[in-house]
Amino acid sequence: MANMSDPLKVAIVAVPEVTASTLYGMFDLFSSPGRDYQFITTGTPGDQRMKPFIVARERESFTAANGIQVMPDHSFTTAPQPDIVCIPDFFVNPGDSVAGQYGPEAEWLADVHRKGAVLASACSGAVLLGEAGLLANCDATIHWGYVRTLTNNYPNIKVNLNQPLVMGGTSHRLVMAGGGTSWQDLALYLIARHVGLKEAIEVAKTYMLEWHELGQQPFASLLSFRQTSDAVINKCQAWVADNYRLPSPATAMAEVSGLTTRTFIRRFRDATGMTPLDYVHALRLEEAKQMLETTDESIEAIANEVGYEDTSFLSRLFRRKVGVAPGEYRLRFGALRKAAREL
Repeated sequence: MANMSDPLKVAIVAVPEVTASTLYGMFDLFSSPGRDYQFITTGTPGDQRMKPFIVARERESFTAANGIQVMPDHSFTTAPQPDIVCIPDFFVNPGDSVAGQYGPEAEWLADVHRKGAVLASACSGAVLLGEAGLLANCDATIHWGYVRTLTNNYPNIKVNLNQPLVMGGTSHRLVMAGGGTSWQDLALYLIARHVGLKEAIEVAKTYMLEWHELGQQPFASLLSFRQTSDAVINKCQAWVADNYRLPSPATAMAEVSGLTTRTFIRRFRDATGMTPLDYVHALRLEEAKQMLETTDESIEAIANEVGYEDTSFLSRLFRRKVGVAPGEYRLRFGALRKAAREL
């Protein structure tokens, strides 16, 4: 796990044929853990848990395959020893050998792996693992269109297209993802494995990853932070954060405020954009989401824990506000949790 004061160093390898969207997409995702979700939900960025940098054989800028300018942060000779190395996909003719074309990359990858780095590839990036001599007699995966690129050119590789991620090598320090947007799954897995499951789920929510067909609701925080100069309402928000499980907390907040009910409701809505009752429901649903993500408690137990005696009410409210039923939410976000258990 990453130390809060010492972010993990993540090197992202760039070659002239690199797919820039994957290169910079990885850079963004690995910059996010610990920082972005807190900023979105509170207005204050948290401590960044990973420090990505782009590394190439030379530090001079170059034009990627799709015309995007790439400016490496380090050359192979000046880069610090990374904890993780990611190899984005790059353009190579399916089935062809690239022997001799990526000598500096292969030498550097073999060296940092020997010194303890985890190496991860996306799509055709696995070819560089082959060039580094790391895939002999190894399980692997790659985009379906590039299977022959591995099997034709590297000895005794077993390519598995049925798994989105394939781990191999000593201590599973080789991680490969298939094609398309599986690099996002790769990034989430590496975040869960090396930083923490909580941070991986937060990155998935922030970037709406992996489950796009559900729309934005399951990933969104139900509470939107809003700065307010109303000290009375701030006091009520602090109180209800600790007491939302109690019966009728919205009514109790009005009593805490010392205002008339009508005045309290008006000032609360002005300050937060929500009615007191909607605010309580949002707090309870956020807690329910956390419990669904991180525990095996029954839906009934979760309903009781967050303040609802009627489980069916929680289920209806959850579906309306989050967009899926509690069980489906757990199933979809539980995939990362299950993967983390198997690390």
